[in-house]
Amino acid sequence: MATSESDLMAFYERFQTLSFFNDSSARLIEDLLRYSKNVEDALREENRALRRQLTDAQLDLEDATRSRRDLQQQVANTESRNRDLAQDNHHLKNNNPFVVVLIDGDCCLFKEALIRQGVEGGKKAAYALRSAILEQCGDFAGNMEVIAKVYANLGGLAKAMRRNGCLEAEETLKEFTIGFTQGKATFDFVDVGHGKERADNKIKETAKWNLRNYNCKQLLLGISHDAGYAPFLDELFQDETKKRRVTVVEGIPTVRELVSTGVNILNFNDEIFRSEKLVDKTALRTNTSPLITTSSSSTTTPTVSNGNLPTPTSSTTSTPANATASYAGAIGNASPPPKITLPIQPRPVNANARASATPKQPAWNPGPRGLDPPIKVSPAALESIKKRKDNNKLCNNHYLRGPCSKGDACCFEHKYKPSKEEINAIAFLARLNPCTSGQDCDVEDCIYGHHCPNVKDGVCTHPYCKFEDADHPPGTKYRSTKTYDYFS
Repeated sequence: MATSESDLMAFYERFQTLSFFNDSSARLIEDLLRYSKNVEDALREENRALRRQLTDAQLDLEDATRSRRDLQQQVANTESRNRDLAQDNHHLKNNNPFVVVLIDGDCCLFKEALIRQGVEGGKKAAYALRSAILEQCGDFAGNMEVIAKVYANLGGLAKAMRRNGCLEAEETLKEFTIGFTQGKATFDFVDVGHGKERADNKIKETAKWNLRNYNCKQLLLGISHDAGYAPFLDELFQDETKKRRVTVVEGIPTVRELVSTGVNILNFNDEIFRSEKLVDKTALRTNTSPLITTSSSSTTTPTVSNGNLPTPTSSTTSTPANATASYAGAIGNASPPPKITLPIQPRPVNANARASATPKQPAWNPGPRGLDPPIKVSPAALESIKKRKDNNKLCNNHYLRGPCSKGDACCFEHKYKPSKEEINAIAFLARLNPCTSGQDCDVEDCIYGHHCPNVKDGVCTHPYCKFEDADHPPGTKYRSTKTYDYFS
C-alpha cells in the first residue's frame, strides 16, 4: 500500500512530539537525581555535625563529672581545713590572750622614786606595771601576756624633770628607760622626739591596730591628762565591744572630757604613776628673791655729783656668822630711807645725743640655719585649718612637700584641695612644731620650725610653746609655762 507524503509528515510530527516528551522526561529525571544528591549531601553533613556535637557533649559531660568530683573533694578538704583552723583559732583565743598598755610618757609619768634609781628603777617599774595589770585579770592572769609601750620626748622630758627638781641629772631618765625595756621583753620605751602630735598619732594608730586583734583582751591608755583624745575615744566607742575593751590608766587626774566618754578608768598612782604635773621650779626660784640675807646687810646712800640726778653708792656692813636673822629684826634694824635732794633745774638732755649714746643692737641670729622666712596667714584660712580634727586633719607632708610617702597608710587627709591661703596656714601651723635637727637642719624645704615664730616685743605669745630657750631671742619672757607636754 502506497504511503503518501502527508502520512510521512504525520509520523515525523508524532516522532518530534515523542522526542520532546522523552527529552523533558530525561531532564526531569536528571533534575530529580541532582536534587536528591544535594539533599543527601546536606543531610550527611548535618549528620556528621550532629555526631561531632554529640561527641563533644559526651566529652563535656565526662569533664563536668570529673570537675564535680574534684570540687566535691576540694569542698571536703576545705571543710576539714576550716574545722582545723576553727580548732586552732579556739586554741589561740583561749591560750594566747594579751593586754596592751600604751602610755603618753610626756605627761603620764612614773614616780620619781623609781626614775631616780636608774636602770634598777626601770626594771622595778616594768615589774610593778605588769603585776598591777595581771592582778586585774583575776583567774586569767596565768595565761595573759602584757605588752607595754611608752611614747615620750626623752630629751625634753629629762630637761623638764630636772627643772622640776625631781631629777638631778638628765642621764638618769635614759638609764631608767633602759631598765624598763630590759625588765620585760614585751616592754618598750619609744623616743618620739619633738612634737606632741607624734606621740598622739602613734598611740592612736597602735590602739586601732590592736583592737582589730581578737587576742587583745584589753587596751590600757595612759592619756588621762589629754582632752584631745576624747574625739578618738568617741570614734572607737561607736562599737560597744571595743568600748568594753578600752581603759584609761590614770596618772594625772582624768580630765572631764575623757570622763564624759564613759571610758573605764584605772588608777595605779599608789605604786607606779605620779599624780602631780611637773612645775618649772627654776622659773619660780628665778622670780623669787629672799627677804633678808644672814651673811651681810647692805645700805644704799645716794650722792649727787655735778648737779645731775643722784648716783647710788653701796656700803656693806658685815654681821657675825652666828647671828640669828628674823623678819622683825630686819625691819627694826633697817636704816631709814635716804633723803634725796634734786637740783632745782636739771640739765636738759639732748635726744639725739641720747640716741647716739645707745649702741644699736644687732639682729638676733639663732644659729647656722638662721631665721625662717615669715609666712603671711589669713585668719579665716588659719581658723578653717585648725578646726580639722583627727583623721580630717590635712597631711602636712602631702600638701607642703608633695605626695605623701605613706600613701593609704597615712592617717591624715590627702584628697582635700586647699586654697593658696590655706596652704600658707598649713605651713604656718607646721612651723609651730620644732625641727628635731634645729639649727643643724640641712633640709632645704624643711616644713618645721627652727626657732620660735611667736616672739613679739620680747614676749613669747604662745601659751604652750614647744621650742627650747635657745630657740628664742635672749631675754625672751613667756606668757605661760613654755612646754605643754610637761608643765600644762
